[in-house]
Amino acid sequence: MMRSRDCHSLLRSLVAGVFLAAAGNAVASEDLEPYKMIRSLQYLQDAIVAGDHSANEMQRFLLKTLDQRLRTASPDVFKDPRNVDAVFVFAMSGGNPQTLDFLAARDVDGEFDGRLARVLRRYFQGQGLTAVAAFEGLVKEYGTSPVGPYLALVAGNITANADPAKAIGYFDQVRLLAPGTNLEEAALRRSLAVILPTDPGRGFDLAAKYVRRFLYSPYASQFIDMFVQLATDDDGKGDRSRWTDVVSMMDDPRAHEFYLRVSRRALLAGNKDLARFAALNAERLSPSPGSENNAIGQLYGDLASISSSNVVEAAKSLSQIPDGALSERDRNLRAAAQKVVEQILMAPETSSVSAEPVVMPAGEAGQAATASATIPSAPAPTTSVAKPAAKTENPEMEASLQTYVEQNRMKLKQIDDLLSDEAYE
Repeated sequence: MMRSRDCHSLLRSLVAGVFLAAAGNAVASEDLEPYKMIRSLQYLQDAIVAGDHSANEMQRFLLKTLDQRLRTASPDVFKDPRNVDAVFVFAMSGGNPQTLDFLAARDVDGEFDGRLARVLRRYFQGQGLTAVAAFEGLVKEYGTSPVGPYLALVAGNITANADPAKAIGYFDQVRLLAPGTNLEEAALRRSLAVILPTDPGRGFDLAAKYVRRFLYSPYASQFIDMFVQLATDDDGKGDRSRWTDVVSMMDDPRAHEFYLRVSRRALLAGNKDLARFAALNAERLSPSPGSENNAIGQLYGDLASISSSNVVEAAKSLSQIPDGALSERDRNLRAAAQKVVEQILMAPETSSVSAEPVVMPAGEAGQAATASATIPSAPAPTTSVAKPAAKTENPEMEASLQTYVEQNRMKLKQIDDLLSDEAYE
């Protein structure tokens, strides 16, 4: 059975063949109705967000061909309202906005909606906020027409910062009017950006919809950036399965990359538990043991374990990562981390006087925590009985231990500083 993405590729190829043939025949090109060409452009754009990235070249070809067709069309062509709608859709689909101005200026029969042409001109000039009220009225007026969902998407873009709730309403309208299209892809992605700071619960719902429908879109990297932020910021506030269930719908390579990015972000945020969790999942999903991505996951997991009682195991694991599996900056990061680990495991020097061995706190030095520092004690007084050693208090020793702890806290902070200097996204 042919897969959906294969069907898209085959149909796109058929469309490409038709238009390449038309491009070689001037008469055929001039006879093509603009609204029919727009339908082909819409199909190609929908195929692109569904994962057929090879359609990008055909999209550029169609946009150029459409631009030429519209500019050379006779005024009679626009007596058909479908061709007028095609001009507006063209302008809002990545076409040349100056072509809309050109045709609207030549319109002597009133075929073009002058109000819509004017507000779109302001939008394309970066002055959309000055036409918010006009857009609101036009979105209602055009409703379910072919132009309607495009207008709603533009209105949502304009109002996203000033009125997030209204923007979400526009994006919901787009999704209702144009399901499964490049318009829905854009509306889902932009909705997530708007609600990310305020409504993580709904964010997971939107993320699930995006993963099901548009994970292979060329714009999916923007979505992944936001989803990583959503998952790490929400950790500890709710059930972790809220986002791991969404990740389970991804294929292994994309889920692997997602977990790596979550691990790194969690490290930078100081969330060592999440960093280890994500690193372990990344290692589980690694394409092959010893690969570069698997080694990066192991590196992040080890870094997250340095401040725990597993510091010795983390140090051993760091040393076992093959150099060839890491980039130069990852090797530098590992080398710096190993130096920090060596300092953590090193027994502290002390000049204090004590008749008892010094035992380092297990939580700070793990299995290498015990270090003897026995120094000859001072002569005992002859006029009094010495107190039992277990009850002897040594302020100098306590100060030494406190200094050791503080120094190693600073060393652990060096890891976060090093990570902050690395940019993997």
